[in-house]
Amino acid sequence: MKKIIIDTNFLVSMVRFKVDLFSELQRICDFKYMVCIVKGIINELEKLAETGKPKDKIAAMISLELIKKKKIKIIKTPPKNKRVKNVDLLILNLIKKGNFIVATQDKELKREIRKKGVPIIALRQKKYLKLII
Repeated sequence: MKKIIIDTNFLVSMVRFKVDLFSELQRICDFKYMVCIVKGIINELEKLAETGKPKDKIAAMISLELIKKKKIKIIKTPPKNKRVKNVDLLILNLIKKGNFIVATQDKELKREIRKKGVPIIALRQKKYLKLII
């Protein structure tokens, strides 16, 4: 079973553009998978919900609700990592260990993930997902 790790900006983008994450994942993934996030992403969403721009605040709050409602698996990480770059590093370190796919919109993170040969899920034209192998 593959684990799909969802990044903060990806979650926020899905909410802002009103894309149904789970139906899109079913459409593009013809294999068994589990949707996961890294613990640091919750911290990022909570911070964004407090201090972000109005549109981002709403998207972050909806993303946090979505994580709870859909019972997305949270991968525990060391508590010291709260900044964006560290969460990206956690994701990069995590994908070395297993059978992962990363869903992100972050250009730098995508570049690093490609170097490791890990598949990426990206939002295209603000309305559908694409699996990039």
